[in-house]
Amino acid sequence: MLSTALRTLYARRASFVGGFVALALGVALLTVMGQALAASLHAPHRSPERFAAAPVVVRADDTLRVPTPAGTRTARLPHAPPLRPAVLDALATLGRVTPDRSFPVRPADGPAGLVGLVGHPWSTARFAPYALTAGRAPAAPDEVVTAGGWTRPGARLRTAHGTVTVVGTVGDLGFERAVFFTDARAAALAPEVRQAVVEADATVVRTVLRGDARVRVLTGTERRLADADPDRDAEALTALNALFGTAGGVSAFVSVFVVSSTFAFAVAQRRREFGLLRTAGATPGQLRRSVLAEALLVGALASAAGCALGAYAAPHLGALVVDSGLAPAWYRVGGAVWPYHLAFWTGLLVALAGAGAAAWRAGRTPAVEALREASVEPARLPRARWMCGTLLLLTAATTLAYALLTDPGDLLHRKTWVSRPLLLIGAAAVLSPVLVRPLARLFVRPPGVLGALVRQNVLTGARRTASLAAPVMVTVALAGSLLGATATLGGARAAEVERQTAADFVVAPAEGTAFTPAALARLRRVPGAEVSATATTAVRTLEDGVALVGLPARAAEPGPLERTVRLPVTAGHLADLDDESIVVTREWARHRVGERVRVWRGDGTPRTLRIAAVLATGTGGNGAWVTPANAPGAGVDRVDVRVRTGASAVTVARHLRSVEGVRLLTKAQWVRASWPPPNRATRLGVLLVLGIALLYTGLSVANTALMAASARRTELTTLRLTGLTRAQILRLTALESLTVVALGSTLGVLVTLADLSGMTAALHLLTAPAPLTVPWRPLAWTTTTCALLSLCASLTTTGWCLRGRPTRV
Repeated sequence: MLSTALRTLYARRASFVGGFVALALGVALLTVMGQALAASLHAPHRSPERFAAAPVVVRADDTLRVPTPAGTRTARLPHAPPLRPAVLDALATLGRVTPDRSFPVRPADGPAGLVGLVGHPWSTARFAPYALTAGRAPAAPDEVVTAGGWTRPGARLRTAHGTVTVVGTVGDLGFERAVFFTDARAAALAPEVRQAVVEADATVVRTVLRGDARVRVLTGTERRLADADPDRDAEALTALNALFGTAGGVSAFVSVFVVSSTFAFAVAQRRREFGLLRTAGATPGQLRRSVLAEALLVGALASAAGCALGAYAAPHLGALVVDSGLAPAWYRVGGAVWPYHLAFWTGLLVALAGAGAAAWRAGRTPAVEALREASVEPARLPRARWMCGTLLLLTAATTLAYALLTDPGDLLHRKTWVSRPLLLIGAAAVLSPVLVRPLARLFVRPPGVLGALVRQNVLTGARRTASLAAPVMVTVALAGSLLGATATLGGARAAEVERQTAADFVVAPAEGTAFTPAALARLRRVPGAEVSATATTAVRTLEDGVALVGLPARAAEPGPLERTVRLPVTAGHLADLDDESIVVTREWARHRVGERVRVWRGDGTPRTLRIAAVLATGTGGNGAWVTPANAPGAGVDRVDVRVRTGASAVTVARHLRSVEGVRLLTKAQWVRASWPPPNRATRLGVLLVLGIALLYTGLSVANTALMAASARRTELTTLRLTGLTRAQILRLTALESLTVVALGSTLGVLVTLADLSGMTAALHLLTAPAPLTVPWRPLAWTTTTCALLSLCASLTTTGWCLRGRPTRV
């Protein structure tokens, strides 16, 4: 039997090549995702940067430690307290102490794209070490030294700290863009000292500071903890791991779906051949072994080719994510072994499963019935396919209902709204023959004789139509679900911001993360303005006695807050907020008015506060609210301004703009700034996942159309013999291809609407605006691309089959 199958391979070359290409690309996709995921598991060792030449660094401890029955829980403090003067005085008795300070610097007239400048005192430059390449050290308050070649000595720069003159430059060490001021000027701009270099023996320093749990002594490689954002590598790995974990899941689903359906389609096209072989005496076991042996051969060759292709493409994906800013510069993809094994064996097993399922059914079908099915497709769907599709559909509905009843906010998380559509897509793909027929009866009514032929071909060949429409449906549904989810969430957040903002203006710092005391004082003195100053902070609480949970919070005075912000209060009153209370959201474990909760403030100090009010959860932006007394170390980073009755908005805006170092936004501008969500990494990550999936499914559309068109050579010859011209047959093929694409895109839109309806239901339960936003323009482009790919593949193959003059069927 195997020799017979191999002899007929040339006649089935289109399906053979189609299966090979689908599997090779699928394995390549799995290999690339596996390599990218493997590269995100480990970060390179990072040495100290700013303090590579410092003997000892003493730093205020910024780690919160909370003992629990399950062990000590730790967390990073957002507002670590500074080093106490007594500590600095004690260190000064041991040797020279150099306080370190850091603060943002943003020149108003620097080169385009110059961001991320950070100021330091000049005395700390020698610990990197920085060395002068031109000019001299700063000696006056308005003199600076810059790192890198973006400016030169003698240049004058306007900053929020005043106009300064560049008197020298140092080499760029690559880890920061430093601007060095005199020590006195740096102390005036950043009074607090959170770390200092001590030029003394480390053992002596530890002896002096023994017993003080609020400081850490850093030596050796631990000095990297004194660098800016020492956890950036771990954070980058976490983000990359989440990104490629999600992308790998979507890619695996798309690959398994395309490969299994392609091999099953190729086997289903051989129904006539199987019927003839059964009539000639072949047993069901011989047919199955023949199909599985052929699938094993193709699967092994295609999987090996896919691994080779993936090895070539993986480094290019790594370079792409680095260039896009999704990964740090050290990120490199390639070199891991396990992704090759995973991709190879997954591809081979999926190919065998897809071909084996179809071969099992073909072996069980009697010879006469197999010949009849080869001519006229059966109207009913196999029981196994019904069960599989129903199971997927019930799973999607059950998980959605459970999430809506228990935790609607989970449906707004990226991993959830990226993975949840896959269940609906899988169910629609499995049940597509059942769904295609009613859609075709309702919408497929093209005029003319060719139109009638198209309608009958679609209705009588529902399985073939479903096989062609399924890749289109997957492509459209993925695009609609992922882009629609981001648009729906973005619209809900923007609407939520608009609904909660009662101020006429919102003022933000133009530089840095907080207003200077002088700028804040001037804003409070603006005539005709009611000012509410708020600060970003965080609180932590123990849930179930063992889980240390960090929650975002803002600090504000309750009186002005009530008049400038409309918070979604579900219980209690904002007016009851004081220094002994807190406002929480319904996602807190305890959220009843009057209950007392133990929290750890941003500086690590514990407090037990009474719940004064409870807010709706919303889209996740409604955090806790405390008074400034419970947010030590938090700087004011937002000022809501409401124009008093009788005052002029124009006059108030003019006074607000005159304050140095601020950025003024109207309410409309503030709302627009909330759309789309500012998380660039999330948007790029979604586009990366979607781009990879759509590229593969788009190729699957062309591949399936090519296989289907090549298998209709007998049908095309019959049409020629009945009198249709070559041009008419090509028009018939084009019209049928467009009809199939239209049916697939319709199914994709229906899946998109069903998926987004679950998200809007979750938003409604969370008392958030729920605008269902369908990305019609991307869907139109996706459908057009699928139509062009299908047309090119089907017309090319049909034209090839129509060569010469027909003589017989």
